[in-house]
Amino acid sequence: MRVNLTDARKKFPELIRAAERGEIVTICRGGVPVVDLARATTAARKRPKLGTLRGKIKIFDPDWWKPMTDDEVEAFLAGRY
Repeated sequence: MRVNLTDARKKFPELIRAAERGEIVTICRGGVPVVDLARATTAARKRPKLGTLRGKIKIFDPDWWKPMTDDEVEAFLAGRY
């Protein structure tokens, strides 16, 4: 199917439906083909794999979640930490 650009703007939803049915729609500007609309192939969605980092993360300080002491805060602000 060949369609002029002006007509394609007016009938875009219809052209999308035609492409979904498997028809190739060629959009022309001044009689020169510019764009082809074709049905896209759908890729299978991959489900995320949970637990892929299990065993790969090492915690060096088991108390990392505890608040800093006043001495640690002062050393951090002074740039010595």
